Amino acid sequence: MTQKLSSQHLFYAFSAKLEPAMRVDQGQEFTLETLDCFSGQIKNQDDLLDRLDWDNVNPATGPVYINGAKPGDILGIDILNITIGKDSRVVVAPGEGVPGSLISSMETVILQHKDNVLDFRGMAEIPVNPMVGVIGVAPREREIPNGTPEKHGGNMDCKVITKGCRVYFEVEVEGALMGCGDLHAAQGDGEIGVSGAETSGEVLLKTSVYPRLKGLPTPFLETQDMVATVYSAKTADEAVTGAVNNMVMFLTRFLQISENHAAMLMSMAGDLRFCQVVDPLKTVRFEFPKKVLPALDALHS
Repeated sequence: MTQKLSSQHLFYAFSAKLEPAMRVDQGQEFTLETLDCFSGQIKNQDDLLDRLDWDNVNPATGPVYINGAKPGDILGIDILNITIGKDSRVVVAPGEGVPGSLISSMETVILQHKDNVLDFRGMAEIPVNPMVGVIGVAPREREIPNGTPEKHGGNMDCKVITKGCRVYFEVEVEGALMGCGDLHAAQGDGEIGVSGAETSGEVLLKTSVYPRLKGLPTPFLETQDMVATVYSAKTADEAVTGAVNNMVMFLTRFLQISENHAAMLMSMAGDLRFCQVVDPLKTVRFEFPKKVLPALDALHS
């Protein structure tokens, strides 16, 4: 029987001080039931951003204590499946997001999920592509609001974190104290308007520690086709530099490729992409395809 933690077990900041809401063994599958990023406060199109309780946004379900996970370990979290709710909400407001100066009024749109498509007011059909916006582990020395992405994870809003993705973090406290939330039925790179298609749902997960990956620059992503470094910083330029340098570090440290050759390979075959640019810190990822370097498939064997 798969353990399941309900959305009654929420936290709004990653912290070493939190008491575990559930304990699981490595390799054990478990499910986290999540609320949308607004904690269910937006129920219809009349519910606008200025009416929200901002102390109750970006909830994560957990924390989950991973048995045997110790500080310094590299923890891999497998996203086995994502089941989303029956609808989503997307919002805009003056001054919010990249085009905020062009927005003259607040608006909320409720989107129904039908036949794996989001019908946007009859003018566009957006394919459903469920992803996890907030995921991470507890930092050792600070309490970090879920809305802030940093090395521990948090609100990275990376659309690659979907079914079939493995997310790696360096464990900072005993048991890792991981959690996730902020599901999106769909989101574009950058999330430029301040929200994707925000929804509730359930995430089926599995975790394991990978001793051979000690020293991995985290957060780090792996899918069937590629690996990616993720970096958050105050400016987009700093985030770009961090993501690129971490990929160079990964290729040199784990595949014994020189810095010169890593840079050449990355220029020819890698892709620099934005995750989100609307949080307190900007988040960027650098993707590298596995087909270019077959050795990547044996990374954690």
